Amino acid sequence: MIRVLLADDQALVRGAIAALLELEGDIEVVAQVGRGDQVVTAATESMADVAMLDIEMPGLDGIEAAAQLQRDMPSCRVLIVTTFGRPGYLRRALEAGATGFMVKDAPAATLAEAVRRVHAGLRVVDPDLAVESLSSGTNPLSNREREVLRAARDGAPVREVAKRMFLSPGTVRNHLSSAIGKTGTQTRAEAIQVAEANGWL
Repeated sequence: MIRVLLADDQALVRGAIAALLELEGDIEVVAQVGRGDQVVTAATESMADVAMLDIEMPGLDGIEAAAQLQRDMPSCRVLIVTTFGRPGYLRRALEAGATGFMVKDAPAATLAEAVRRVHAGLRVVDPDLAVESLSSGTNPLSNREREVLRAARDGAPVREVAKRMFLSPGTVRNHLSSAIGKTGTQTRAEAIQVAEANGWL
């Protein structure tokens, strides 16, 4: 039996995926959590073989949870299953150690097969997303630029963002300006929008 952990903040979605997987004779859902910061503990306690993680969850997002799981329990393979099929997310998930990346609207049989393939150590990526990822190129933003854009998401003034990040206002302005240039936009709000749409944040 392949022991699966499900992590998704939407209980209805989590329950539906669990019910579909339980119909498979060789897959058993051994744990379910609604927060990213519960993944490692649940995987360890349930001895999960595969963790199916959503990306947008409270506590930790699925990509950060995948990285933590790979560090603390490398025997547990990670399959990201998300509504947000963005090329930047795919790239970041694979860099974090995920071996699979599927979108939630995939047929149940496809999801079950993805679990089997990931468990077998094979890489599984949604084909449409793989093509889009190759054509969109790599994330142009530096780590610091991403951090500054994330901190500026709520529209806070530069001074407030600088205070939160323990940086000088001038440094924050430089990073915002650079991110605006790299995303080909005019304002920081547009830069954040483009970066989010591409899964770069």
